[in-house]
Parts: sequence; C-alpha cells; structure tokens
Amino acid sequence: MLLDACKIIELPKYHDPRGNLSVIESGQNIPFDIKRVYYLYDVPGGSTRAGQFFIAMSGSFDVIVDDGYARKKIHLNRSYYGLYVPGMMWREVENFSSGAVCLVLASTHYDPDDYYHDYDGFVAAAHSHSQ
Repeated sequence: MLLDACKIIELPKYHDPRGNLSVIESGQNIPFDIKRVYYLYDVPGGSTRAGQFFIAMSGSFDVIVDDGYARKKIHLNRSYYGLYVPGMMWREVENFSSGAVCLVLASTHYDPDDYYHDYDGFVAAAHSHSQ
C-alpha cells in the first residue's frame, strides 16, 4: 500500500542549556535533496495546503494523505518529528491550532503544472499509475 510510504521521521534532537536544536540534512534525515523550503502560518480555519515533508515548528495540525484508494490522517505537534510524503500522494494540511507554523521541505522547485488541482483528476491518475 502506497500509504505505508508516508512515515514519521524523528529528527536528531540536541539538548543544550540554551535550547534544543534539531537538524535536517538532504539525503541524511530525509530521503530527497531539498530544492525548496517554505512555511505556512496564520492559516484560516477550513483551509488546506500541500507539501512533501511537514514539520510542526509551533502548535499542531493534521496532514491527510491519500493514495487514490485510501486515506489516513496524521497529527503533527512536535518540532523534532517530520512527516515524509512521497510523490503521487494527495495531501491536505488542516486543523491548524492557534499560532501554528508548518515548515515544508520539497524536492522540486515550484511548478504549478506539476500539481493535481482537482481530486478526481488525481484519483484517475493514481489508478492509471497502479495498473
């Protein structure tokens, strides 16, 4: 099942009297080279967003992943856990707590033509890829 490829990755956490530090390195902690980094904040209730590797830098939110056959919801609320979501996976980020900040790492530069903007189109493509 493709959903099993979505996994929580625990990032290294270094304790120090000055505060904790976690590190993210391409090809070390995450299974891709980082081409783009962005963060989501002040997300209004009911909004959804997309990405590839999600970290709750502050607060909490849910990530819903869907492979075209099944879906599951993963709750993120620790800054030293990241959720890896491979390609050909519909993803939605929702239920942002007040003041939540979501850091997203991506393996590609932004290209609007590289996204499915319609869920039914995604499902059709996912089913054709699995045949």
